[in-house]
Amino acid sequence: MRRLILTAGSVSLLAACATTNTGVAGMATVPTQWQAALPVTEKNTELRSWWQAQGDATLVELIDAAQAVSPSIAQAWSRIETARAARVASGAALLPSLDAVANVSRAKNQIGVPVASTAQVGLQTSWELDLFGANRATNQAAEADLEGSRAQWHDARISVAAEVAQLYFSVLSCRQVADITWQDARSRAETARLTELSAQAGMTSNSTASLTRSSAAEGNSRAIQQAAQCDRDIKALVAMTARPEQELRQKLDVVSRDAATKNLLPLGISTVPALVLQQRPDVYAAEKEVSMASAQIGAAEARRYPRLTLSGSIGSMRYRTMGVDSSMDTWSIGPLALTLPIFDGGQAVANVDAAKARYLAASSSYTSKVRQAVREVEEALVNLQSTDARRQDSELAARGYTQALQATTVRYNQGMASLLELEDARRTAFASQSSLISLQLERNNAWIALYKALGGGWDMQPGVNTTPVAPVMPSAASATSAASTQFAHDSTAKPNS
Repeated sequence: MRRLILTAGSVSLLAACATTNTGVAGMATVPTQWQAALPVTEKNTELRSWWQAQGDATLVELIDAAQAVSPSIAQAWSRIETARAARVASGAALLPSLDAVANVSRAKNQIGVPVASTAQVGLQTSWELDLFGANRATNQAAEADLEGSRAQWHDARISVAAEVAQLYFSVLSCRQVADITWQDARSRAETARLTELSAQAGMTSNSTASLTRSSAAEGNSRAIQQAAQCDRDIKALVAMTARPEQELRQKLDVVSRDAATKNLLPLGISTVPALVLQQRPDVYAAEKEVSMASAQIGAAEARRYPRLTLSGSIGSMRYRTMGVDSSMDTWSIGPLALTLPIFDGGQAVANVDAAKARYLAASSSYTSKVRQAVREVEEALVNLQSTDARRQDSELAARGYTQALQATTVRYNQGMASLLELEDARRTAFASQSSLISLQLERNNAWIALYKALGGGWDMQPGVNTTPVAPVMPSAASATSAASTQFAHDSTAKPNS
């Protein structure tokens, strides 16, 4: 026992010499302030409640539906479960293993010796003393992988929400443009009808009547084309949300046409870029990739050094022969085995080199993510500033061209304006109205892009994120139903550990 105590003390001293990993790579260079101007707003909305604050129940419902059936979110959840299992397995390597054994045998082993029955039960244990920290480093890598997987799950949810919102506003804007194109087509058709009557009365040339018919056909073709574009956008939204198309169309019909021109509520953004980057789940996941790769270097280095294992057992055996029973209790501590690597053909060194290469790749990916995050925020701010600066001019142009079209139409009906003047006024009015709708869509997309670039309300601090929950598997009878797959959303719960 004295020797065992001395051995345990030696192990504790040796553990202090365990290999440690190099930690997270140095932070990428982050600007001290944004180069683009921040939006000037009186009141900002929190990212986590931004969609709900818009007051559009249909939009929130579609986002929830898309997140529930998104394959990217399901795959991200699968990675969480895989990483969680790997963390449990790596943690188990730090603890002793305990196995129960039992066996019964009946045999005659020697001539003249009667048949004997033997029964034995016991416990066996084994423990690898982690002298140089190989198992601890592996466990640290698994923990970093799990945290990064959780962040990727949140990043997938944010991406899906942004994509659905962009498609939703695209559908609404498309419908607005479609209304204008149909109005324009009906106006052209009416002009063609009146011109045809005038030509039949000999008051208008046949060439002018032919031109009005061509203009009416062009307007009708454009209206059909715009309607088809709207149908394609709706079908894309159906594919994302897995909602029946008829049901989705009914929901969109209820939504006011003015919803497309409604300004999204402003978002709060820190003037310090480093604080904004902390809200990005993809940047956090990339940082954890670096931590995992660093820990793997430590584990690979530690496996080049000796390994120490301790075994033990305790059991009870019963022996019966010729009607006589004998029993015996057994126990053992040991052996205390030391394994020293001598030659492995360079495998251990190759494993270290491979781990270092993965570390360099993870570090490069991390710095790239940081630069990309800064770029996305800057681009969104530029787009917001641009759309805001163009808005007043676009509205003024649309009003002016609309009034000009109305005046030209009156003059044409009175015979004071030519058909060419009317068509020119019609084209400019239509283009200005379409441009105004497109500008509003561009501004909404800029806010959505900023929402995504800011991390969508995700935060690494506990108690502020939605808990990753397994999707509910559909039954055989409803395997194709979108409603059979759901995610629980709890904005105040800490991610499962």
